Parts: sequence; structure tokens; C-alpha cells
Amino acid sequence: MASEHQAISQHQVEQEETTIDLAELFYRLLDKAKFIIVAALLGAIIAFCVTKFFMTPMYQASAKLYVLNSSGTSLNLSQIQLSSSLASDYVQVFDNWHVHEMVKRRLNLDYTYAQMGKMISVENPANTRILKVTVQSDDPQEMALTYVQVAREFIAAKMDMDMPTIFEEPQLPTRPYSPSTMKNTVLGFLLGLLLMCGIVVVQFLADDRVRNADKLEKQLGLATIGMMPVQSYDLSREHKNGKEGK
Repeated sequence: MASEHQAISQHQVEQEETTIDLAELFYRLLDKAKFIIVAALLGAIIAFCVTKFFMTPMYQASAKLYVLNSSGTSLNLSQIQLSSSLASDYVQVFDNWHVHEMVKRRLNLDYTYAQMGKMISVENPANTRILKVTVQSDDPQEMALTYVQVAREFIAAKMDMDMPTIFEEPQLPTRPYSPSTMKNTVLGFLLGLLLMCGIVVVQFLADDRVRNADKLEKQLGLATIGMMPVQSYDLSREHKNGKEGK
């Protein structure tokens, strides 16, 4: 029973110490609030400047193809169903390295096939014969238009099919798709805030100096007899009093 009571008491003491440490940590952060705010603002300013002046803005543009497996005016249900199936197949055309190579040559690009594959995305909405080709780059309008033109030629030459029709050409984008200046500025603010808070916490945990009687009693297990207040000592006044005494 004595050992169990001792263990309970020790656990209560540890909980009390933890609570006091957290309180001290809170006051340490509060005391360093000026530096934390400055670090957060500095992080926001750096993120804003990097985003605004050093990152290349990327834009987004889309073009649409209409897939129809007949050049005549009369269509039947089987032709419409086949055109819907072909629309799904044509999605894979835009992932072909031959298509990427033809676009590179026409626009004189120095991207790799992997980079170009990440710039382009193709969607085929359900129950439609439409392909939506979206390009994200610093010049997406020209790339999107070139991709759909090359894809039409590739389909006609390699797949022996009628060329899909371009019924919506890409528009010139008016604002960048990425990066987001506002988002990066907020992230920079939070990063500066967390970084400075982390520095304060590390300094707090590494600081083993005794600052009050309670901490001395916890660390050494000795009760304090008394405390002497800190007093400032004015040397100039003492020197003046010495002269007057002479």
C-alpha cells in the first residue's frame, strides 16, 4: 500500500510539473510575441516577393474536339455509339510520345515527354463524344491549339479514322492559374510563425537555469529559507558620496 501511495504521489507531482512547465512555456511564448510576429511578417514578405518576382506564372487554356465517325449527313445509332467509344480511345492519343514530339517540333519546345505529359490533361465527359484538352504552361493557348491539330492528323494517319472536328478553340487566359500569390503569402506567414515558435520552444527546453524558488526546490529537493530581492547598485552615487565624505 505504501509503494502504491508513493507511486500515486509521484504521478501527481509529475502532472503538476508538466502543468507548470506548460504554463511557463506559454508565458515564454507570450514574452517573445514581438519576435514571433516579426518572423511571421518576414516570412510572408519573402514568400510574396519570391512568388511575384522569381516564379514563372503558369496559365491554363482548353480546346474541345468533337468525335464523329462519319462524314455524311445521315447517322444511325451504331455510328453514334461507335463515335462515343472512339472518344474514349482518342484520350490515349494525347499520351503518345509521337504526338508530344510533333508538338515540340512545331513550337520549338525544349520540354521532355514527361514534362509535356504533366502539362496536358484530356477529359471525355460521360455520354458525350467530346474531348476537352486542357494545357497548363506559360503559353497554353498555342500549345492547346497545336495539340488538337496534331491529334487530328495523328488519328487520321495512324488510326485510319475521320478527323475529329475542332468546335471550340482555346481562349487567351486573363489571369495565371498558378502560383497563387495569396496562398503562398499565407503559407510564408505560417511558416515564419511556426519556425520562430519552434526556436523559442527549443530554447525553453534547453534552458536549465534556475529562475525561481519553486524550480530550485523541484530540481534539488531542498526547501528555500528565504529570498533576497534584486537591487540595483548605483556606482556614480557611491562615488559622489565618497567625495563628500572626504
